[in-house]
Amino acid sequence: MSRAAPNSRWRFWLGTAAVFVLLLWLLNDILLPFVVGAVVAYFFDPVVTRLQRLGLSRPLATTAVTVLAALIAVGAGFAVVPPLFGQLEALVIKAPEYIVQVVTRVQPMFEPVRTRLGLEPLSLHDLQAEATRWAGEALTILGGVAGRVAQRSAAIINLLGLLFLTPVVTFYLLRDWEKVLAAIDSGLPLDHADTIRRLAREANAAVAGYVRGQALVCVSLGTIYGVGLSLVGLQFGFVIGLIAGLISFIPFVGTFVGASMSLGMALAQFPPDWISVLEVAAVFGIGYLLEGNVLSPKLVGDRVGLHPVWIMFALLAGGSLFGFVGVLIAVPTAAVIGVIVRYLLERYRASALYRGDEAG
Repeated sequence: MSRAAPNSRWRFWLGTAAVFVLLLWLLNDILLPFVVGAVVAYFFDPVVTRLQRLGLSRPLATTAVTVLAALIAVGAGFAVVPPLFGQLEALVIKAPEYIVQVVTRVQPMFEPVRTRLGLEPLSLHDLQAEATRWAGEALTILGGVAGRVAQRSAAIINLLGLLFLTPVVTFYLLRDWEKVLAAIDSGLPLDHADTIRRLAREANAAVAGYVRGQALVCVSLGTIYGVGLSLVGLQFGFVIGLIAGLISFIPFVGTFVGASMSLGMALAQFPPDWISVLEVAAVFGIGYLLEGNVLSPKLVGDRVGLHPVWIMFALLAGGSLFGFVGVLIAVPTAAVIGVIVRYLLERYRASALYRGDEAG
């Protein structure tokens, strides 16, 4: 009996995890509003708790935070989304022209190298034709994806759910957050409850430090890049800055992509005004310095415990397996796995298996 009980417990928890993953895969098409609502509720729970300490009841604090967040989201959507899509479309359409302009300016530097390597001279006409074909294919792909998404009933359900269900889910989860945590805590196995609570606190610290902190970092960087590039006078600077900021949750990718797009656009637009090109580079240099020395240390901190490579792998794996829902749950899952692995390594180093002690 003493040996069967641990085995039965392992089978139970492994079976529970398998059922959870299976349900996640089967219900993937309708989970988005609920997952987004849970993420938003997790993000704003500290704000509601702070309002409670100031004297507001939990329902009233939840109502105030939910209404304010919904108004901000709607206002930002109407103010940012239409011009953003307009600039994106214009950027794709004009991309061939900008590519040719950039190549025209850098060709004199690379043509001697091509000659020494025995390569044929670069034809600007062929390059423009190829770039135009790429842009046309990009627009066709985007249009096809949009058409297929519009025809899928699940996509329509997700869109309607995001618009109408997410605020409701967020409100109820925020209102009952403490009750949900208490219900989960009451179901923990009694002999391991303290250990699970400790691991949960460590995982929560990692998730909170990354999700809440990195979201603020992304918003800050998007604002810095978008406003900075617009002030410099770069065409499509606002949309490029927003893109760079929004994808900064992937370590190093946001800055690299944004800087490459901005410098390419600057080379097509500004020369012989090289000062403006340097100003574009300075915007990303300032943003990179602020991110590394101010934003990330202050907003994210060193207690996250998530390696950038592990984060990138988790995001790619989550997106590949479960789509956008997988991206949303990738970092929390990675944090939990990281905490569990560190705990198991700690147990392993304290065991006879690691020390090499011989039985008897």
